[in-house]
Amino acid sequence: MPADAEPRGPSVFKIPEGDNRERLVCPDCGFIYYDNPRIVTGAVCLWEDRVLLCRRDIQPRRNYWTLPAGYLELGETTEAGAVREAWEEARARIAIEVLLSIYNVPRISQVQLIYRARLLSLDIGPGPESLEVRLFTWEAIPWGELAFPSVRWALDHFQQTRHMSEFAPRSNPPGASDRLEGEGL
Repeated sequence: MPADAEPRGPSVFKIPEGDNRERLVCPDCGFIYYDNPRIVTGAVCLWEDRVLLCRRDIQPRRNYWTLPAGYLELGETTEAGAVREAWEEARARIAIEVLLSIYNVPRISQVQLIYRARLLSLDIGPGPESLEVRLFTWEAIPWGELAFPSVRWALDHFQQTRHMSEFAPRSNPPGASDRLEGEGL
């Protein structure tokens, strides 16, 4: 964003002309700050019959297992972001196969795009945001230690589509909550 496009003074919440919701607006220069959802991208990565999971070394949900995934960077495609996240979190080199799912998590203003991918080698290891990485058979996945509901959704959707080459991307399961077990309102 160019320097002259930033607010010049303290901003206030108001409905800008032609809009239908409150935004943060600079009363001096009229700059409108659009605080929009964040895009998360990642992958269910497979080696033969095993799935790659990372034990988180960051909050939220430190010590819980997740897929290699994270926020999309500016100027990056969602596929490139998934490849980068697999490298950053698990030192894994992957090949994207197909878009597996698109999850809406409005409670925390996220849209998550999860791909199905294959590991290109067994040369993996924890990156700076992971305590450990491991390949799990389906039966050995630590279901009670998954970091987020969307990790379970992605694994379930992966299992449903693992032998399909073409399918429509999955979305939030009907009636499923994006809240963690035991999490309050």
